[in-house]
Amino acid sequence: MSLTPSAHLDTFARDNLPAPESWPVIEQSLPELQYPERLNAAAALLDETVERFGPDRIALRSDDGEVWTYGRLQHQANSIAQVLTEDFGIVPGNRVLLRIPNNPWAVAAWFAVVKAGAVVVTTMVAWRSAELAKITAKTKPGLVIVDHRFTAELADAIDDAVPVVVLGGPDDVLVRSAAEKSGEFTTVQTAADDVAMLGPTSGTTGVPKVTMHFHRDILAIADTFARHVLKLQPDDVCAGSPPLAFTFGLGGLVIFPFRFGASSVLLERAGPVALADAIDDFGVSVLYTAPTGYRAILKEGRADALRRLRIGVSAGEHLPRETFEAVEGASGLRLIDGIGATEMLHVFISAAGDDIRPGSTGRPVPGYRATILDDEGREAPRGTLGRLAVIGPTGCRYLADPRQADYVQNGWNVTGDSYRQDDEGYFVYGGRSDSMIVAAGYNIGAPEVEGVIDLHPDVAESAVVGRPDPEKGAIVNAFVVLRPGIAADDAARESIQAHVRARLAPYKVPRRIDFVDALPRNPSGKLQHFLLRERIAAELAPAGSPTPTEA
Repeated sequence: MSLTPSAHLDTFARDNLPAPESWPVIEQSLPELQYPERLNAAAALLDETVERFGPDRIALRSDDGEVWTYGRLQHQANSIAQVLTEDFGIVPGNRVLLRIPNNPWAVAAWFAVVKAGAVVVTTMVAWRSAELAKITAKTKPGLVIVDHRFTAELADAIDDAVPVVVLGGPDDVLVRSAAEKSGEFTTVQTAADDVAMLGPTSGTTGVPKVTMHFHRDILAIADTFARHVLKLQPDDVCAGSPPLAFTFGLGGLVIFPFRFGASSVLLERAGPVALADAIDDFGVSVLYTAPTGYRAILKEGRADALRRLRIGVSAGEHLPRETFEAVEGASGLRLIDGIGATEMLHVFISAAGDDIRPGSTGRPVPGYRATILDDEGREAPRGTLGRLAVIGPTGCRYLADPRQADYVQNGWNVTGDSYRQDDEGYFVYGGRSDSMIVAAGYNIGAPEVEGVIDLHPDVAESAVVGRPDPEKGAIVNAFVVLRPGIAADDAARESIQAHVRARLAPYKVPRRIDFVDALPRNPSGKLQHFLLRERIAAELAPAGSPTPTEA
């Protein structure tokens, strides 16, 4: 592996790439993946699209009625880039952290950072200060852009020396400063393999894992999944529920539509009714949400909205066959399932149209290849359940993290998912092979939740697993041993939930807490989470069914 000369003056990102020998194999097997050595993703997605389609083409709409053309977005992105570089001295390679919900200003700020050759760090507005502090300690941002409604959590999360630029509200520095700029900015000619964005993974414990993505990676996910599977068109209108801080949302709502001259509808609150209304009100043709979202739309009696879609993409969690069939039966829409990962940036296994096989995720997206590995790291025979591994034009590069060796093994990206491959080459989901809980499309690390619960003064110890749930796919189920003398009652449950809610994002709070006398451990003292999963399976099994250990 050899990297081209960097445009970064601040060399932090390249200095903290994993050692070359620990990288996954990177394959750029398609002609459209052959990018020039000098490449800026913002120029390719925004400036070149304006040149192709003109500045008056609609780019973004928001749920508050705002309409942004490509020309306006380009002007605002250039103006913000001027603010970053002229007013705050941001230079190529500096990190800029964004904490903004899904709206046009978030997109403009994202493009501005990338245009300036800086490295964008997107964060969830739902994250609390403890979660943000871990990200800032890892990424060392030189500037923060934050929506005025989400400033409170920053006080304990960033160094006092880091400038904070507020968007909106009475102290709106960003819009006011941008309005004073010319809107003329020369995009930095970064290297194709300069780091453009740092993506924190959700659900980690201790020091978070932060993925590193190049300018070429950003284009690669559009030139594989969006081009070959979705076949996105310039007249498509995209919408969805995932935040732009998730690569699922960033790809579907920004990278994909801008690569092909399409537009997006951005919703700050994207519940099932809001999604259905957006389809009706804005003529949405491509929808991105988790299976939970599609089930909720059906429960709200809005199958009529799904009938209007050209494409419904389901990702973020496993798509059960029952959900696929329910959506198809009610609306005729055949959902495009997909599995992706923050480490891979977006979807790498999927299927569309006549290639869909209900009950399977699909086959490798053009440009990727995948296999199943056994416990020894060997490729397993067809039909064998094992660890999903993938190689393609994108791959895992953790920021200064020894866990690189856990994810990348013998050149393969090993995702933490259990799968089997059938005789047709389709990949069939078998569950998570690690401690991750996937609830309503959010990845939640069980160890992180356990660590917070264990800090509660009434808790002796805890264990957290996912509990199957028909609405959310899974919920966080905590098993808690209380200290002697503490009553195992609803007051204790509510106290523990409030304790977690004050320290972690709301979606990580246990929805169910079971009080137990002791947690299952092996002779060496290691916690046996699988026995708790078996207990849950036995509780949920129909009467007379064999338990997991009997089956």
